[in-house]
Amino acid sequence: MHAFYARYIEALNTRELHRLDEFVSDEVTYFGDRVTRDQIFAAISSEIEAIPDLSWEVTDLSVHGDDLAARLVNRGTPVKPWLGVEPTGRSFEIVEFAVYRTSGGRFVHMANLHDAEMLAKQLNA
Repeated sequence: MHAFYARYIEALNTRELHRLDEFVSDEVTYFGDRVTRDQIFAAISSEIEAIPDLSWEVTDLSVHGDDLAARLVNRGTPVKPWLGVEPTGRSFEIVEFAVYRTSGGRFVHMANLHDAEMLAKQLNA
């Protein structure tokens, strides 16, 4: 599971979103809603469009059976609004917490939290 998640983060950081089918089931629960992999692709693409240099760094990863929990550091410089904050030309570094459930070697549940307050403080400083 650790190697699986490392490959997933690598695909995000290298913008190999065409590889999402390796990691995300056809349908997943995303923040409690049933969505398709195409919708996950659109959500991630939207983040990258808003923050072209967005990067994810895993700082902690916990695996329990088919469940994963990750603490990540996100870095980037928004060029479009993100998490309710307008771009200012400044960069940010915030913590993200993400939880996943896998089945058949792919995510079937995905959810995450970003520190939007810290984002606003850094970009509006």
